[in-house]
Amino acid sequence: MSNYYLAVDIGASSGRHILGHLENGKIVLEEVYRFENKLVQKNGHLCWELDRLFDEIVNGIAECKKIGKIPVSMGIDTWGVDFVLLDENDKVLGDTVAYRDSRTEGVDAEVYKVISEDDLYARTGIQKQLFNTIYQLYAIKLSNPEYIKNAKSFLMVPEYFNFLLTGVKKNEYTNATTGQLVNAVTKDWDYELIEKLGYNKEMFGELNLPKTSVGNLSEAIKARVGFDLEVILPATHDTGSAVMAVPANDDDFVYLSSGTWSLMGIERKEADCSPRSKACNFTNEGGYEYRFRYLKNIMGLWMLQSVRRELNSEGDKKYGFPELIAMAKEGDSFSSMLDVNDASFLAPENMQNAIDAYCERTGQAVPQNLSERLACIYHSLAQSYADTIKEIEDIAGRTFKRLHIVGGGCQDMHLNEMTKKYTGKEVYAGPIEGTALGNLMSQMIKAGDFATLEAAREAVAVSFDIKKI
Repeated sequence: MSNYYLAVDIGASSGRHILGHLENGKIVLEEVYRFENKLVQKNGHLCWELDRLFDEIVNGIAECKKIGKIPVSMGIDTWGVDFVLLDENDKVLGDTVAYRDSRTEGVDAEVYKVISEDDLYARTGIQKQLFNTIYQLYAIKLSNPEYIKNAKSFLMVPEYFNFLLTGVKKNEYTNATTGQLVNAVTKDWDYELIEKLGYNKEMFGELNLPKTSVGNLSEAIKARVGFDLEVILPATHDTGSAVMAVPANDDDFVYLSSGTWSLMGIERKEADCSPRSKACNFTNEGGYEYRFRYLKNIMGLWMLQSVRRELNSEGDKKYGFPELIAMAKEGDSFSSMLDVNDASFLAPENMQNAIDAYCERTGQAVPQNLSERLACIYHSLAQSYADTIKEIEDIAGRTFKRLHIVGGGCQDMHLNEMTKKYTGKEVYAGPIEGTALGNLMSQMIKAGDFATLEAAREAVAVSFDIKKI
């Protein structure tokens, strides 16, 4: 029997434990545990419940023992940019405020007094988003400078969970790049930038690549789960793992990691930190083996998820995505379009009201019912994908034949079909569990099940149902 490997994949709304193993050259996945993730209000801010999430991580590991499938290793991936600061006694400083919180409003102007926006992009190649780590740290510096001064360790969310599991602190490259503090040329922390901004240089540890071992479980955690395993760094940024799972080894494709966020781009060997790339708001995030994920962050299924959540909290009727899709088709002729990346959609009190207000503000027809709002979201997302591909092709100086959609959002066939219509590309959907699969691939490559990423991607292509739209 081949080894079991465990991927713990935590997104904005849920987390899951997925076991993977090889069977006749194919990768077999099995979900063994799932749990909810949500933001909570705490001390006037939107925060993550990291203590509860960690308990769920441990519960899921213990579940493997209960079903008699004990993994030899595990890896944790999450969203990017968010972090924990630890003092000299490894106590958390302050609350773990989430990227959707408003604490960074206006902070960019303060950062640009230290370094210009153009120079910042030229150094890091990272797309400006007000929730990037660089701005979050500056917000802390303004509100609680003692936290920055007293911090001995900076750990991004998955790194903090690894520390709680093993007692070992290790920073990981792909996730670190999302924060806008890593130099795109040296591929290391930009210590000159860090010092300019007045951040405590001491708290940033050595950057490690995916496949690095963190360590084994601590005695306390072993006692809780009933066995030991090795904790490995995958690409701990979920998009970094998802891109690994794209079932293609040529370069004639654009990828779309589709979930709460849509991450659309191409793989490149070198970063593009040019003014033109900045003007188009592309980012050069770190990838496996120092590949660059040249991509754009698009709001993604967040808008649909938010509308669904609002509907399900209002009345007795519960809406699933099939019901939403059916209603979107009813409103298909509605013509108003949204800039899905507009800040008003990031964390509105009510998404439906935000859509109506945007249409009114931009002089377009205002949706009169739910069907028209849903159609508006679908058309706008597909148009955003088409616009992004055109920008990628303009910057790369070439066209791409295919679009590969991976992740949970690839199950939305209505969106896939609209994407094909708007982009004019061949569209392939799958695998669904892209992020967890990429997480497992790092572990399998480290263990020697696959010699290279290319070999692992070939296995993905034959292991899962990849649908041509």
